[in-house]
Amino acid sequence: MHVKDLFNSVASKAARGAGSLGAFVAALAVILIWVVAGPIFGFNDTWQLVINTGITIITYLMVFLIQHTQNVDSAALQIKLDELIRATTDANNELLNLEEMDDDKLEEIRQPYEALAKTAAMAQQKKGKCAPSQPAFED
Repeated sequence: MHVKDLFNSVASKAARGAGSLGAFVAALAVILIWVVAGPIFGFNDTWQLVINTGITIITYLMVFLIQHTQNVDSAALQIKLDELIRATTDANNELLNLEEMDDDKLEEIRQPYEALAKTAAMAQQKKGKCAPSQPAFED
């Protein structure tokens, strides 16, 4: 197994585990043990340093784990959306590589879609005004 495959496997399992009830209960138990140990250690600097160091290390590693998981999920979603665009006959194929475009080009493409959304909202509003009123529900 390659290092990248191993990382993907470990990251996927760790992300699932970190988001589980068991992980939350374990984290809560660690905090409770630390709080209970406070009086034993006289709430000294070492007692505080232990929890601060532990949480810092876990947070640091979780940032990379979460980013990796987000990258994988985002890439998978992008592929699915690209396939839907590609398979739809009247779709604008220019939209297939939006994630590769700069902000100015994205804004240029977004504007006509925003205008369509406003037109649709206005049409919905007009439709609501023209529709007969609904009778009130009676208990």
